Amino acid sequence: MTVIEQLRFRFPRAAAAVEPRLGFMRKAVSFGLVGMVNSLLDLVLFSIGKFLFGWPVLVANTVSWIIAVSFSYVMNSKFTFAAESGRRLRWRAYATFVLSGIFGFLANTVTLFVVANYIAPLFIAKESLQITAGKVCAIFASFVVNFSLSHFIVFRRRPATAQD
Repeated sequence: MTVIEQLRFRFPRAAAAVEPRLGFMRKAVSFGLVGMVNSLLDLVLFSIGKFLFGWPVLVANTVSWIIAVSFSYVMNSKFTFAAESGRRLRWRAYATFVLSGIFGFLANTVTLFVVANYIAPLFIAKESLQITAGKVCAIFASFVVNFSLSHFIVFRRRPATAQD
């Protein structure tokens, strides 16, 4: 008997509650891993643009974000949402993904501002820790927004068409 079968036998109610959600949880973990790599790529590209090429912050940030969001779209199309996308890249899905990324960026920025300036100071005295707490909350907020929009809008299951 496999480990999964043993767990099903020993904890049938828990298994019944968890198993239908495993696909969703796998996608969330995969999306998070892609997001971690994507964030590192964004940071490296921003740093190269700003410090190596001397670009203004806005230019370096915009270029790094466009490349990073494009990378994220490819990786999520090929892996996280492979069943929904058919592992195919489509311009319309890409445009929708970029638009959802903008909403995630806005959620990140608003959360960072609110937590760092209004919530964290109530509990944390040191300013650098307030900003760090705000950034952690902001990353979580943008993850929730980006994953939700990707799952329910960008990569939602569509009925089969004659093209497929």
